[in-house]
Amino acid sequence: MAPIPPRMANFAAAMSHVYKFPTEATKEPWTPPPAEGHRGRYLWTDAFGVVNFLTLFKETQDELYLTHAICLVTAVHDILGRTRSGSAHLPGASDAHPLAGGLRIGKDDEFGPDGDGQYHHYLTLWMFALNRVSLASKDKKYNDLGIELAKAIHPRFVYDRNSGRPRMVWKMAMDLSKPLVHSEGNLDPIDGYVTFRLLQSTNGPDSTILQDEIADYEKIVQTKWEHYSSSDPLDLGMTLWTSHWHAAGKDAEAWASGLCERAERDLKSLVKRGYFERNIERRLAFREFGTCLGMRAALEAAEWASLSTKICEAWESSRIVPTPQGSSGAVKTAVDHGLLPITLVMYAAALHPGAFQAEFLS
Repeated sequence: MAPIPPRMANFAAAMSHVYKFPTEATKEPWTPPPAEGHRGRYLWTDAFGVVNFLTLFKETQDELYLTHAICLVTAVHDILGRTRSGSAHLPGASDAHPLAGGLRIGKDDEFGPDGDGQYHHYLTLWMFALNRVSLASKDKKYNDLGIELAKAIHPRFVYDRNSGRPRMVWKMAMDLSKPLVHSEGNLDPIDGYVTFRLLQSTNGPDSTILQDEIADYEKIVQTKWEHYSSSDPLDLGMTLWTSHWHAAGKDAEAWASGLCERAERDLKSLVKRGYFERNIERRLAFREFGTCLGMRAALEAAEWASLSTKICEAWESSRIVPTPQGSSGAVKTAVDHGLLPITLVMYAAALHPGAFQAEFLS
């Protein structure tokens, strides 16, 4: 077993707190324990978990962590790719095509305003995780699964596809039969455009397998990026992270660099207003860790690295996030209401984006 680098100690402690994974090879494959959500799986949290395991794999060169990532992928497909009872695949899926019916969010409640269903931005994050597993493992089947998922969900979330400006819905029913929230997510078309391009590129240099879907997202992105503005720290962070894939270098694209500029502008406004100085008990840690992820991935100025460190240290001092030196739980916040797993996996990514970054697995 390769040792965890000292600078990764807090990263590993956070992941261990959520997933309780073995640190040495065992005879039987690891089965991820319940972490969060319905039957112990929540798509957003586990997508971060998979990518974080790949970061540990690359940093330690220990294939055990790649195996953990793959075991977590299997667990998610076995639970969130099936009905809530677990008795059947989601409609359209099968043993041969496990993601052809999409993936459930993993909400605890079946119905209601915060009930289970399918979110576009969770699905694209899972596609990203599958793409990264494919690159790390050099196994094409995971990228193929991402493409299968993309093909399945795109026509359910995107409509008016032949118009100059297609439209999107934010949340679909668990079986993808009807919209549950008709409004368009601020980042959904951007997530789709970037993630579908990654899947297609990994499929082969001349692949056009998702070209029609990518064209739909591109139409939307080109109509909205210039008007982007947000005061939400998670939205700003994820905008920076998503855009960084096409924002720098000789092939930088105007929409991506433009979004990074606008997100940086709005972050400066948050800092000026003292957002990150507010009473920590009135804040949500995981949303700020999303900010840190985006800043570390996309912004090179030292001030943003310093702010990322400051935010992480503030939450470490609150003892909301466990570290090798202490335990969690000293401050009573929303973390006490079921948000600890999502908080910890995003804390790890905030410390070290690793496999969330464009060149990390190259």
